[in-house]
Amino acid sequence: MSEAKGKSAVVIGSGFGGLAVAVRLQARGIAVTLFEKNGQVGGRASQLVRDGYTFDMGPSLVTAPDILDAVFQAGGKSMRDFVELVPLDPFYRVYFSDGTFVDYSGDAARMREELRRFDLADASAYDRFFRDIRPVYDAVITERLGTEMFDTIPSMIRFLPRAIALGSLRSVYGYASRYFSNPKSRFLFSFHPLFIGGSPFRAPSIYIMIPYLEREGGVWYARGGMYSIVRALERLFVDLGGTVRTDAEVTEIMIRGGRAFGVRVDGEGHTADIVVSNGDAPWVYRNLVAPQYRRRWTDARIDRLHIGMSVFILYLGVRKRFEQLRHHTLILSPRYRELIRDIFDRKILADDFSLYLHVPTKTDSSMAPPGCESMYILVPVPNLQGSVDWTEAALPFRDRLLAFLEGEFGLHGLRSHIDVLEQITPRYFESRLNSLHGGAFSLEPCLTQTAWFRPHNRSEDVRNLYLVGAGTHPGGGLPGVLLSAEATEKCILEDLGLSDKTHRGRRGKP
Repeated sequence: MSEAKGKSAVVIGSGFGGLAVAVRLQARGIAVTLFEKNGQVGGRASQLVRDGYTFDMGPSLVTAPDILDAVFQAGGKSMRDFVELVPLDPFYRVYFSDGTFVDYSGDAARMREELRRFDLADASAYDRFFRDIRPVYDAVITERLGTEMFDTIPSMIRFLPRAIALGSLRSVYGYASRYFSNPKSRFLFSFHPLFIGGSPFRAPSIYIMIPYLEREGGVWYARGGMYSIVRALERLFVDLGGTVRTDAEVTEIMIRGGRAFGVRVDGEGHTADIVVSNGDAPWVYRNLVAPQYRRRWTDARIDRLHIGMSVFILYLGVRKRFEQLRHHTLILSPRYRELIRDIFDRKILADDFSLYLHVPTKTDSSMAPPGCESMYILVPVPNLQGSVDWTEAALPFRDRLLAFLEGEFGLHGLRSHIDVLEQITPRYFESRLNSLHGGAFSLEPCLTQTAWFRPHNRSEDVRNLYLVGAGTHPGGGLPGVLLSAEATEKCILEDLGLSDKTHRGRRGKP
């Protein structure tokens, strides 16, 4: 496709959103240069390799593979030519604090049996729950509402009756509680917002569609790790003629007359017709856009935003296999609501914790030496707006986690068999990934920061500036950031006069 030939664009940041929009624009004939601050592409989805062990540092699973394949299709290719996806069964093993566990899968009959073990009524409610959340899934995924640009008040007003009809003003936990009474069931069908940095107790129930998304499309592992997808998108982008520059931090979005006309990198200006930022949206506005150009996204407004939680992650290479673990394992604290409050509201490091373990060697032996385990242990923690001093807290917290896993949970011999031990704290997200307050997922997905209320894909303040990724519409998670790339492409094509949609509101063409 060459309908935009002769135009140029720069993309700031090479996470999944940045790579996806770069592929889409390059395939349209726009000459794209992608600038990445760090030494490897990927952003949050980077990779760590140590002594024969390989770790994905961020996203760890694929849902809705059709949304991912759509990026490759936009570049004239098929995902199958680049990436091998392996279906996982179960999707997750979930250990409760009483030692019982559920193998959570997309098989309805098996899930009813799992639920029946602790609540007959909840097992009976399973089919009704999935029947009722299907319209939410159809709206977001089938009808592609995630790619619609809710960037005008009329567009939001038109959507409100639909949102109310879908029950979207409830929280995810509140929605699940209408169907399930047992705390275990309520967790199983409400925890998914945590995967995108949100509290299940205030994330709007538009996210209740994630269990349906998983059941409909499966949960998948990319052989070689998620970074194999990053490499595939980079290769596709370069094959289309795109340019990648790593170790190239953008320090300014250059603006003249209210229009972005390029970026400054290492003191050197790079002009372009279009600027797209895959950086953390509030950080980008505060640090890359001069205050005089920010009528909406002022420092005061940014200070009022709710930034999502952060995470503490251990990357362990272990000379031992642990049979009680699955590819994805959740280990839960006895507390649910109160632990979430500690993380999101009180912003304290609680004495207890819930854990998510990604153990890709259960599916892919190439991720570690023979007989060994590559393990990624993630703990939700407060962002840096709290008072936790990670220079002092990190080591004791790490030791508590390892002691719990080896002792209470029963990974016997864990500490004595560690070959590789690396860790990251919220400071990593602040310093390496330029994420405001060290948030691991950008803005919290709450009702007042959804759709029109999020930073728009088309900047409200600066013409020719566009946003992509977790900090803009529709939000975080791999499907979300890939849909954001499609929404951002639509904005750009509309402003270039290459869309069938009528030009809306105050917009200046690039």
